[in-house]
Amino acid sequence: MSADTGSTAAAIAARRGQSKAKLDLVEKAIGQLRREGSRTTVRAIARRAGVSPTFLYENPAARALVQAAAVAASDRRALAADSEHDKIEASWRERALNAEEALTHAQREVLAQRHHIGELMGQLRDLDQMVPGESVQRLLTENTTLKQRVHQLTREYRTLQERLEASRATNRFADRQIADLQAQLLDSRLQHG
Repeated sequence: MSADTGSTAAAIAARRGQSKAKLDLVEKAIGQLRREGSRTTVRAIARRAGVSPTFLYENPAARALVQAAAVAASDRRALAADSEHDKIEASWRERALNAEEALTHAQREVLAQRHHIGELMGQLRDLDQMVPGESVQRLLTENTTLKQRVHQLTREYRTLQERLEASRATNRFADRQIADLQAQLLDSRLQHG
């Protein structure tokens, strides 16, 4: 009976040694997959460690290692997604600010031109009463040129306004896409967790 007990104990010790060796291989495989940036799925870990997926599911220590690796990978993906979101948002925010600045500049320029035209129109009225015909013609030509400039500035203003609206719409679209991606990421975490 003592021989049976001794051989049973030896078999249990051998089994524990094999489990420990397999766990070491699993830890090493998880580390390699992380360094490579590969997905840490049960099949990938089992293949890399040279163990069966059943071992990873049935052994509590192995299962805990796989779950910890999955959580860490999910966290890394979430951080990467957040970082990408921040970059995209900063880019669109900068574009919108640039468009708003250009629009403000165009509005100031249009206002200054209108004011200048008003002054010139007043001068024209005054000169029309005092100056001979050829000076009036020169002033009328200058007035026409200024009116064309005002029309051009107004068109530029409208163009900048449209660009600003497009930037804002694109920013809203990007925010919706990011929110959808975050929701998908959270769903995938919940499914794998």
